[in-house]
Amino acid sequence: MDCLGWGVTRHTSWLCEACRGWRRRVSKGDGSCVICRDWRALNGEGLCRLCRRQAALVRTMLRAVTAAEANRHGQQLFIVGTFRQRRPSPAPPAQRAGQPPAYPVTHRQLVLFETARNLTRGCLGKVPEPRDAVLAAMLLQAAEEHAARYVWSRTRAGEARLAIRVLLGLQDTPGAAIKASEILGLTQMGIAAQPVIDIITEAGMLDEDREPSVTGWFHAKIKDLPEPMASELRIWLEVMRDGSNIPPRRLPRSPTTIRLQLRWALPALTAWAAAGHASLREISRDQVLTALPADGTPRAALGQGLRSIFTILKGRKVIFSNPVARVRTGRPEDRQPLPLDEAGELAGLRQALGSADPARAAMAALAAFHGLRNHHLRELLLTDIDAARLRIGDRTILLAGPVRERLTAWLNHRAARWPATLNPHLFINAYTAVRTGQVSNVYVIETVGMPVHRIREDRILDEAHASSGDVRRLCDLFGLSIKGAERYTATLDHPSLAGDQGQ
Repeated sequence: MDCLGWGVTRHTSWLCEACRGWRRRVSKGDGSCVICRDWRALNGEGLCRLCRRQAALVRTMLRAVTAAEANRHGQQLFIVGTFRQRRPSPAPPAQRAGQPPAYPVTHRQLVLFETARNLTRGCLGKVPEPRDAVLAAMLLQAAEEHAARYVWSRTRAGEARLAIRVLLGLQDTPGAAIKASEILGLTQMGIAAQPVIDIITEAGMLDEDREPSVTGWFHAKIKDLPEPMASELRIWLEVMRDGSNIPPRRLPRSPTTIRLQLRWALPALTAWAAAGHASLREISRDQVLTALPADGTPRAALGQGLRSIFTILKGRKVIFSNPVARVRTGRPEDRQPLPLDEAGELAGLRQALGSADPARAAMAALAAFHGLRNHHLRELLLTDIDAARLRIGDRTILLAGPVRERLTAWLNHRAARWPATLNPHLFINAYTAVRTGQVSNVYVIETVGMPVHRIREDRILDEAHASSGDVRRLCDLFGLSIKGAERYTATLDHPSLAGDQGQ
């Protein structure tokens, strides 16, 4: 240890980073220091690093002092790493003459009053021209390139250029990023906002200030609760949506989880508010036990929702105690898989398989023959199909003949309808053909005509009976876990399903 500084450990061989640098760049070899006489790494003057550091410390006050005079009255030890000087960050390069400015600008012009814009078609003549001509030219060029790349129609491309002129003409700060909420206001003019958002995002000029949909849904659900309770639930929402970096730490939860847990807990919260409780601090363990159903899935769901809320509020010290702690709420009951209803669902599936709509027939076939889920149909790419094989994750499925026929019909229709689309997904529609995203969950359900998970459930149930409960076969064919496959094999002795085997 050369400097005798505090903070070095055996993991660094008792040398700080400065002493390592001293030995590597300054030292001329080990020897006896001319001042302290200790055997250490010395510089060209014969000084060790500690004596040299002491001389530098004294010379900040007395310039002409020698190293021997600076060490005459002893040496000041120090904590390692405290003399490291951080270099100032380099200043941004100055803009050269004739060079286009950098966008978006870093400043914002504040306004005295926030007013809603009137963006009806009749007010287009009153919108001023863009004050930043360079930015206007850049974004209009980006719009033209985007429209050409995704093969937009002349109408869609013209509306996008009009929208950009309006947005830039109404900017309070020329050159600033464009807020997504301002783009959504273009719907008053009958202009679709999403194509404009795609262009602005690609140009790096989007300021995403849209409120997540789960936030608006949450505020609508708690609007009738008293304010103290609503404020406490807003803290729960913030932690669930954004996560927390302070103990107790939590990862963000999905919007679906937030909706489910609040929906489960809301009946109890509403009842407590109607009983005169203004805050969740007033809720006791006995009141929780009274609100919980006797057993089954309702008890487990309500208990999970309340446990999530009270656990987070207790961790944030909003409430004094957690009334759900050590309360047993059980587990949800296992749902029995059921076959399709003969009169309604099964007839709808036959109609979908024989539909003249190639997308409907292909989706229904993939679900009926191979048990694909809704998200599988939405996420499938063109490259996932290889002749008679389909790749789903790490599984390779050998496609049935009827499925290949319907997929061929869909691919022919897709190529004729959207020959120049850049969307890599297998299933697209008029909305997604001009971008690269996947179709929505609702689109798949409406196209097939029924929930896809019901078709998948019927297919797996039929395979379980046909294979006499072969768990390995179910796992390989449908990507199930062993526990998931056992849900279907447990129905082999069910009296109401005994007659369905072999149909």
